[in-house]
Amino acid sequence: MATTFLDLTNELLRELNEVALTAANFTQAKSVQQHAKDTVNRAYFDIINSEPQWPFLSAGESGDTDPMYGNVYVEVAAGTRWYELKASSSSITTDYSSIDWDNFYLTTVGVNGETAPHTARNLGFTSTDAWKDFRRVSENLDDADTQQYGVPTHVIRSPDSRKFGLSPIPNKAYRIWFYAWNLPTRLVAATDALPFPDMYAPVLLARSRYYMWQFKENPQSAAFALDDYKKGLRSMRSNLIEPTPTTFTDDRVRFV
Repeated sequence: MATTFLDLTNELLRELNEVALTAANFTQAKSVQQHAKDTVNRAYFDIINSEPQWPFLSAGESGDTDPMYGNVYVEVAAGTRWYELKASSSSITTDYSSIDWDNFYLTTVGVNGETAPHTARNLGFTSTDAWKDFRRVSENLDDADTQQYGVPTHVIRSPDSRKFGLSPIPNKAYRIWFYAWNLPTRLVAATDALPFPDMYAPVLLARSRYYMWQFKENPQSAAFALDDYKKGLRSMRSNLIEPTPTTFTDDRVRFV
Protein backbone atom coordinates (compact mmCIF):
# COMPACT_ATOMS: atom_id res chain seq x y z
CA MET A 1 0.00 0.00 0.00
CA ALA A 2 1.47 3.32 -1.11
CA THR A 3 2.33 6.01 1.42
CA THR A 4 -0.25 8.81 1.30
CA PHE A 5 -0.05 12.55 1.86
CA LEU A 6 -1.82 12.01 5.19
CA ASP A 7 0.73 9.36 6.21
CA LEU A 8 3.66 11.64 5.40
CA THR A 9 2.17 14.65 7.17
CA ASN A 10 1.33 12.70 10.30
CA GLU A 11 4.73 11.03 10.50
CA LEU A 12 6.29 14.47 10.35
CA LEU A 13 3.93 15.83 13.01
CA ARG A 14 4.56 12.90 15.35
CA GLU A 15 8.34 13.33 15.05
CA LEU A 16 7.89 16.92 16.19
CA ASN A 17 5.47 15.95 18.97
CA GLU A 18 2.55 17.74 17.30
CA VAL A 19 -1.09 16.65 17.03
CA ALA A 20 -1.70 14.35 14.07
CA LEU A 21 -4.44 14.90 11.49
CA THR A 22 -7.24 12.60 10.41
CA ALA A 23 -8.83 12.05 7.01
CA ALA A 24 -11.85 14.01 8.26
CA ASN A 25 -10.00 17.19 9.30
CA PHE A 26 -7.10 17.04 6.82
CA THR A 27 -8.44 19.76 4.53
CA GLN A 28 -9.19 22.07 7.50
CA ALA A 29 -5.65 21.93 8.88
CA LYS A 30 -4.36 25.15 10.42
CA SER A 31 -1.18 26.54 11.92
CA VAL A 32 1.59 23.98 12.40
CA GLN A 33 -0.46 21.17 10.82
CA GLN A 34 -0.94 23.22 7.64
CA HIS A 35 2.73 24.16 7.67
CA ALA A 36 3.60 20.47 7.87
CA LYS A 37 1.47 19.82 4.77
CA ASP A 38 3.18 22.68 2.97
CA THR A 39 6.66 21.42 3.83
CA VAL A 40 5.86 17.94 2.50
CA ASN A 41 5.04 19.47 -0.90
CA ARG A 42 8.01 21.79 -0.70
CA ALA A 43 10.30 18.83 0.02
CA TYR A 44 8.76 16.87 -2.85
CA PHE A 45 9.46 19.71 -5.28
CA ASP A 46 13.01 20.03 -3.95
CA ILE A 47 13.58 16.38 -4.86
CA ILE A 48 12.11 16.97 -8.33
CA ASN A 49 14.19 20.11 -8.89
CA SER A 50 17.35 18.21 -8.04
CA GLU A 51 16.77 15.90 -11.04
CA PRO A 52 13.88 16.53 -13.50
CA GLN A 53 14.32 13.14 -15.20
CA TRP A 54 13.34 10.86 -12.32
CA PRO A 55 11.86 7.58 -13.64
CA PHE A 56 8.60 8.13 -11.74
CA LEU A 57 7.97 11.25 -13.88
CA SER A 58 8.36 9.39 -17.16
CA ALA A 59 5.67 10.34 -19.70
CA GLY A 60 5.20 6.67 -20.56
CA GLU A 61 6.80 3.27 -20.60
CA SER A 62 9.72 3.06 -23.00
CA GLY A 63 8.84 2.08 -26.51
CA ASP A 64 5.84 0.92 -28.45
CA THR A 65 7.77 -1.40 -30.76
CA ASP A 66 11.25 -1.13 -29.25
CA PRO A 67 12.14 0.21 -25.78
CA MET A 68 15.03 2.15 -27.29
CA TYR A 69 12.71 4.23 -29.49
CA GLY A 70 11.53 6.55 -26.70
CA ASN A 71 8.49 6.86 -24.46
CA VAL A 72 6.40 9.24 -26.60
CA TYR A 73 6.19 10.00 -30.30
CA VAL A 74 4.85 12.67 -32.65
CA GLU A 75 3.73 11.76 -36.15
CA VAL A 76 4.98 14.39 -38.60
CA ALA A 77 3.72 15.25 -42.09
CA ALA A 78 5.31 16.17 -45.40
CA GLY A 79 6.09 19.87 -45.78
CA THR A 80 5.77 20.85 -42.11
CA ARG A 81 8.83 21.69 -40.03
CA TRP A 82 7.57 22.60 -36.52
CA TYR A 83 5.57 20.45 -34.09
CA GLU A 84 4.35 20.76 -30.51
CA LEU A 85 6.29 18.49 -28.18
CA LYS A 86 3.06 17.83 -26.28
CA ALA A 87 0.05 18.35 -28.51
CA SER A 88 -2.43 18.22 -25.62
CA SER A 89 -0.68 21.05 -23.75
CA SER A 90 -2.02 24.61 -23.90
CA SER A 91 0.83 26.39 -22.10
CA ILE A 92 4.23 25.89 -20.51
CA THR A 93 2.51 25.02 -17.23
CA THR A 94 1.19 21.80 -18.77
CA ASP A 95 4.14 20.97 -21.04
CA TYR A 96 6.62 18.19 -20.35
CA SER A 97 9.05 19.09 -17.60
CA SER A 98 12.10 17.70 -19.41
CA ILE A 99 13.07 16.39 -22.85
CA ASP A 100 16.10 14.30 -23.82
CA TRP A 101 17.19 16.34 -26.85
CA ASP A 102 20.11 14.01 -27.56
CA ASN A 103 17.87 11.01 -28.15
CA PHE A 104 15.42 11.75 -30.97
CA TYR A 105 14.69 8.91 -33.39
CA LEU A 106 12.97 8.92 -36.79
CA THR A 107 11.23 5.87 -38.23
CA THR A 108 8.48 4.85 -40.63
CA VAL A 109 7.61 1.83 -38.47
CA GLY A 110 3.97 2.16 -37.42
CA VAL A 111 3.18 4.90 -39.96
CA ASN A 112 -0.03 4.23 -41.85
CA GLY A 113 0.68 2.82 -45.33
CA GLU A 114 4.39 2.21 -44.72
CA THR A 115 5.84 -1.24 -45.27
CA ALA A 116 9.31 -2.77 -45.25
CA PRO A 117 11.97 -1.75 -45.98
CA HIS A 118 11.54 0.99 -43.39
CA THR A 119 13.43 4.23 -42.92
CA ALA A 120 15.05 4.72 -39.51
CA ARG A 121 17.76 7.01 -38.19
CA ASN A 122 18.94 8.89 -35.15
CA LEU A 123 18.38 12.65 -35.32
CA GLY A 124 21.27 14.84 -34.29
CA PHE A 125 20.52 17.92 -32.21
CA THR A 126 21.39 21.28 -33.72
CA SER A 127 21.07 24.55 -31.84
CA THR A 128 18.77 27.27 -33.12
CA ASP A 129 21.77 29.52 -33.76
CA ALA A 130 23.58 26.85 -35.80
CA TRP A 131 20.46 26.14 -37.81
CA LYS A 132 19.89 29.86 -38.49
CA ASP A 133 23.50 30.34 -39.59
CA PHE A 134 23.87 27.31 -41.85
CA ARG A 135 20.48 25.87 -42.81
CA ARG A 136 17.60 28.31 -42.44
CA VAL A 137 18.00 30.34 -45.64
CA SER A 138 18.42 27.42 -48.04
CA GLU A 139 15.69 25.34 -46.43
CA ASN A 140 13.21 28.23 -46.33
CA LEU A 141 13.90 28.89 -50.02
CA ASP A 142 13.31 25.20 -50.74
CA ASP A 143 10.02 25.48 -48.86
CA ALA A 144 8.95 28.61 -50.75
CA ASP A 145 10.24 27.72 -54.21
CA THR A 146 11.14 24.15 -55.18
CA GLN A 147 9.67 22.34 -52.17
CA GLN A 148 12.43 19.80 -52.41
CA TYR A 149 12.06 18.24 -48.99
CA GLY A 150 14.07 15.34 -47.60
CA VAL A 151 14.53 12.79 -44.84
CA PRO A 152 15.22 14.81 -41.65
CA THR A 153 18.67 14.43 -40.15
CA HIS A 154 18.53 16.98 -37.32
CA VAL A 155 16.13 18.15 -34.64
CA ILE A 156 15.88 21.79 -33.55
CA ARG A 157 14.51 23.20 -30.29
CA SER A 158 12.28 26.25 -30.66
CA PRO A 159 13.33 29.39 -28.73
CA ASP A 160 10.47 28.92 -26.25
CA SER A 161 11.30 25.17 -25.84
CA ARG A 162 7.68 24.20 -26.58
CA LYS A 163 8.21 22.85 -30.09
CA PHE A 164 10.72 20.84 -32.06
CA GLY A 165 11.67 21.39 -35.68
CA LEU A 166 13.09 19.04 -38.28
CA SER A 167 15.87 19.74 -40.74
CA PRO A 168 15.45 19.22 -43.62
CA ILE A 169 11.67 19.62 -43.78
CA PRO A 170 10.10 16.11 -43.93
CA ASN A 171 9.33 14.75 -47.37
CA LYS A 172 6.62 12.40 -46.03
CA ALA A 173 5.08 11.12 -42.80
CA TYR A 174 7.40 9.79 -40.09
CA ARG A 175 7.19 8.97 -36.41
CA ILE A 176 9.57 10.97 -34.25
CA TRP A 177 10.24 9.19 -30.97
CA PHE A 178 11.86 10.81 -27.95
CA TYR A 179 12.01 10.57 -24.15
CA ALA A 180 9.93 13.00 -22.10
CA TRP A 181 9.17 13.51 -18.41
CA ASN A 182 6.00 15.00 -16.96
CA LEU A 183 5.68 17.96 -14.63
CA PRO A 184 5.03 16.98 -11.01
CA THR A 185 1.73 17.78 -9.35
CA ARG A 186 1.17 18.92 -5.80
CA LEU A 187 -0.13 16.51 -3.18
CA VAL A 188 -3.57 17.82 -2.23
CA ALA A 189 -5.96 15.18 -0.92
CA ALA A 190 -5.28 13.05 2.14
CA THR A 191 -5.33 9.95 -0.06
CA ASP A 192 -2.87 11.29 -2.68
CA ALA A 193 -0.10 8.70 -2.93
CA LEU A 194 3.64 9.25 -2.87
CA PRO A 195 4.69 9.07 -6.55
CA PHE A 196 7.90 7.16 -5.89
CA PRO A 197 8.71 3.93 -3.99
CA ASP A 198 8.01 3.98 -0.25
CA MET A 199 11.65 3.16 0.52
CA TYR A 200 12.52 6.76 -0.43
CA ALA A 201 9.87 8.37 1.79
CA PRO A 202 12.52 9.06 4.50
CA VAL A 203 14.36 11.30 1.99
CA LEU A 204 11.27 13.47 1.58
CA LEU A 205 10.63 13.46 5.33
CA ALA A 206 14.22 14.47 6.08
CA ARG A 207 13.82 17.52 3.82
CA SER A 208 10.46 18.28 5.44
CA ARG A 209 12.02 18.07 8.91
CA TYR A 210 14.67 20.54 7.79
CA TYR A 211 11.98 23.13 7.02
CA MET A 212 9.99 22.33 10.16
CA TRP A 213 13.02 22.72 12.41
CA GLN A 214 13.79 26.04 10.76
CA PHE A 215 10.21 27.07 11.48
CA LYS A 216 10.73 26.09 15.13
CA GLU A 217 14.06 27.99 15.21
CA ASN A 218 16.15 24.91 15.96
CA PRO A 219 19.17 25.27 13.62
CA GLN A 220 21.05 22.27 15.01
CA SER A 221 18.20 19.84 14.35
CA ALA A 222 17.66 21.48 10.95
CA ALA A 223 21.32 20.86 10.08
CA PHE A 224 21.02 17.17 11.07
CA ALA A 225 17.89 16.83 8.92
CA LEU A 226 19.63 18.50 5.98
CA ASP A 227 22.53 16.07 6.25
CA ASP A 228 20.10 13.12 6.27
CA TYR A 229 18.40 14.55 3.19
CA LYS A 230 21.63 14.96 1.23
CA LYS A 231 22.73 11.40 2.02
CA GLY A 232 19.33 10.00 1.13
CA LEU A 233 19.15 11.98 -2.12
CA ARG A 234 22.54 10.65 -3.22
CA SER A 235 21.33 7.11 -2.62
CA MET A 236 18.04 7.79 -4.39
CA ARG A 237 19.81 9.22 -7.44
CA SER A 238 22.32 6.36 -7.50
CA ASN A 239 19.60 3.71 -7.40
CA LEU A 240 17.12 5.29 -9.80
CA ILE A 241 18.97 7.28 -12.46
CA GLU A 242 22.73 6.79 -12.43
CA PRO A 243 23.93 5.51 -15.83
CA THR A 244 24.85 1.89 -16.36
CA PRO A 245 28.55 1.03 -16.79
CA THR A 246 30.07 2.07 -20.11
CA THR A 247 33.23 -0.03 -19.75
CA PHE A 248 33.81 -3.66 -18.92
CA THR A 249 36.79 -5.37 -17.36
CA ASP A 250 38.13 -8.56 -18.90
CA ASP A 251 39.34 -10.72 -16.04
CA ARG A 252 40.37 -13.66 -18.19
CA VAL A 253 43.98 -14.79 -17.72
CA ARG A 254 46.17 -14.85 -20.79
CA PHE A 255 48.82 -17.54 -20.88
CA VAL A 256 51.77 -17.26 -23.24
